[in-house]
Amino acid sequence: MKRRLLVAAGVAAALTGVAACGSDSSSDDNKKETKAPGASAPAAGNGKTVRVWLMKGSAPDDYIAALKTKFEADHPGAKLDVQIQQWNGIGQKITGALASNDAPDVVEAGNTQIAQYGASGGLKDLSSKVNELGGKDWLTGLSDPGKVDGKTYGIPFYAANRVVIYNKDLFAKAGITTPPKTRAEWLDVTTRLNTGDQQGIYLPGQNWYFYSGLLKDEGADLATKSGSAWKANLDGAPAVAAAGFYKQLQALGKAAKDGDEKTQPEVVAADGGKIAQFIAVPGEAETIIKSNPALKDKFGFFPIPGKDASKAGATLTGGSDLMVPEASKNQDLAYDVIKLINSDEWQTKLAQATKQLPNKNTLGGAVTADPGGAAMMEGAKNGFATPNSPNWASVEENNPIKAYLTKVMTGGDAAAAGKEANASIEKTLNTKN
Repeated sequence: MKRRLLVAAGVAAALTGVAACGSDSSSDDNKKETKAPGASAPAAGNGKTVRVWLMKGSAPDDYIAALKTKFEADHPGAKLDVQIQQWNGIGQKITGALASNDAPDVVEAGNTQIAQYGASGGLKDLSSKVNELGGKDWLTGLSDPGKVDGKTYGIPFYAANRVVIYNKDLFAKAGITTPPKTRAEWLDVTTRLNTGDQQGIYLPGQNWYFYSGLLKDEGADLATKSGSAWKANLDGAPAVAAAGFYKQLQALGKAAKDGDEKTQPEVVAADGGKIAQFIAVPGEAETIIKSNPALKDKFGFFPIPGKDASKAGATLTGGSDLMVPEASKNQDLAYDVIKLINSDEWQTKLAQATKQLPNKNTLGGAVTADPGGAAMMEGAKNGFATPNSPNWASVEENNPIKAYLTKVMTGGDAAAAGKEANASIEKTLNTKN
């Protein structure tokens, strides 16, 4: 379960401590609500208390206080009790709550967790609400994981994804005035930047999040389901091509071939401005600057380049969805909480307060003023999620994709290493629980 939380937890952790929610400076377009035919009226309050579990770092205190005021004004007699949860151990806590008779009314969970909870039978099917909530505009990387067997259990809350963070001074010194938009341009730029004790890019060999995007751009997913069986896809031509590009790029820096992203912020901060690029959520730049204030105002952002300039590279979307437990005693009010948070106005407020992405691709204007947010939104247009299996967390526990990448980075045969990883992934995904 711990590994399943990493994408969403990493997003929240990187964005914890951002500015509190202030006045809404969004455009009129972002404030307009799209009312679906037959939109439901607010549920009656009648002295009820609606309990909501939100994760630490997902929303600032000012936003939560304003949400509470708005909800209670719209539902006379009701109280909104928002309870902040810690990421550590949350999987077990949610599982227990869904099986109890005293579940909260709304629960936030990492987008890749929804499949497991939905398969448990403990969540309310919200499929009938999708149109009213404007589901056609949701970010794919959030909405797809919210579905289990065609039914929607998770409503997108917020998102974030990885971008390329670059040192503006090093780019300027190399005469690079425009960020690359294609893989070929990216390799050329990074080669020019990789000189002397300066690293063209800091890219650990086991960044499987980045690799999965390269694989997606080559036309394949990490694993696909056919009938009742899962098949992993790390041995075919798309996987070999994706791994080949990764290897070329990774060689233009000094990151360990058998390491992942865990120590990346410390490494970049300690390097003193000699790393030209690295891949991370934008909030990681703030973490690095806190450790090394000399890097303040040094960083710029651009989406991971695609195979061609027509669109950004595919990127794995992290973030959270909101769920209603079957055991909730206030399901109508719970839905009204979700409907409020999902509204364009409150999504815009959340995005501007936290530098996270709103849940709809039509709300890009909410983050255009922030360079990191703008780069994320461009990448999110080509976003996707991990395989939608209740067993995916178990794949990540030992993560054979990491071992596969290290074998390729150190000169191993990509197809052979892929077959070995496939066997491990398929065994886990096809295990009956």
